Amino acid sequence: MADVVKERMYAMMEGDFVVFMIGMRINSLWKIHKWWPVAMAMPKMIKELYKNKEHGFLSTESWFGRTTIMLQYWKSFEHLESYAKNKNAEHFPEWKKFNQKVRASGAVGVWHESYKASPGSYENIYVNMPKHGLGKAGILEKAFGKYEHARDRIMLSGKTENQF
Repeated sequence: MADVVKERMYAMMEGDFVVFMIGMRINSLWKIHKWWPVAMAMPKMIKELYKNKEHGFLSTESWFGRTTIMLQYWKSFEHLESYAKNKNAEHFPEWKKFNQKVRASGAVGVWHESYKASPGSYENIYVNMPKHGLGKAGILEKAFGKYEHARDRIMLSGKTENQF
């Protein structure tokens, strides 16, 4: 189990980054032969991404249920897109299989959303939490003084001490 940081913390990123949300929804529970292979494809991709930092993947968090959600952080949209289109990586062949064998059945839905973030466009807070979300992808700092309030953190996000 991850260690709880028993302080009020916020996460900083250097420069721009991408927040990528991806998931699936089981539409026909009884068609396990359709949705199970889709569900099992993601762990292989995540293992590959953590092992190969050149893809630009930073970190992930996951939640499971009938609709799953995986929150990911990437160095850039270009890194994310390059990985998605890389025919030698885990994603591309799995996406092709989904489109050929599963998509038309409607048994499982897949979705994703991508957001570009830049300094001054995000803020966060973590209290009594293990490293989580952006706090796992970025650098955790103590949230006090000029970083105590959300308005201050969003205005200062991504800036270093010598930029004030």
